[in-house]
Amino acid sequence: MKQTEKTPHISDALEVATKAGYILLENGAEISRVEETMNRIAKHFGVDTGNYFILSNGIFTTGKAKKIKKKNTSSLSEQFADVKYIPLRGSRLDKVVLVNQLSRDIEQGKHTLESASNELEKIDKLPAESKLVQTISSGIGSGFFCSIFGGGLQECLVSAFAGLVLWIFALKVSIPHMSKLLGNMAGSFLAASICILAVKNGFGVSLGHTIIGAVISLVPGVAFTIGIRDIVGEDYLAGTTRLVDACVVFFGIAMGVAVALLVFSKFFTSLEI
Repeated sequence: MKQTEKTPHISDALEVATKAGYILLENGAEISRVEETMNRIAKHFGVDTGNYFILSNGIFTTGKAKKIKKKNTSSLSEQFADVKYIPLRGSRLDKVVLVNQLSRDIEQGKHTLESASNELEKIDKLPAESKLVQTISSGIGSGFFCSIFGGGLQECLVSAFAGLVLWIFALKVSIPHMSKLLGNMAGSFLAASICILAVKNGFGVSLGHTIIGAVISLVPGVAFTIGIRDIVGEDYLAGTTRLVDACVVFFGIAMGVAVALLVFSKFFTSLEI
């Protein structure tokens, strides 16, 4: 099969489509978006029959091109099959937006197969925000979420400080050295302990609002929401996997806070949320 801009090899076309799906799924996109994007890219580059079985942590891709008649040979067809394992990680919605826009540009004929592949490589290698920005954002987010839930100025300041310390702990200890469950338990225990000590020493009144704000950066809101969307879209297996993963995080956060409350209740006779 002669490769041209209009008729690339099916293996190359489906590899690009699978790469796009990989980036989307790895960074928190829902199953329906991944399928739509892969199908859009593959069809534009001449894949006549493409099948995509997508789970929350894996992509199975198969495809076939039209039969080609060559002189003195029988009809030929090109086929492709690939399996990609994708570990469950956090969300990078900026990458999801960029890949989605790239697929639409491809559909409009703005990219060749080679340029599309290069663009996907650039998107995949986009660096995350610096650790300093992540830490400051965690503190600011914790303070504002405490305010949203009804905390006063002192509670918000305590939540902001606890959020800063929590994310430093996450970056230095829990993410590189602990499992997801243990890391969330340890992080929420640390944040809750800071809040308890601060409130009991006169910094704020509402312990509950302070703790909620402090641990908010651990809450997997995007994963939980996408899990529900997948189930609504009848992707029950993928949706259930995402929801279970999110519930494990919720359980870890709850256990860490509960242990902190139990430990400090031995030192403070009136410890109320």
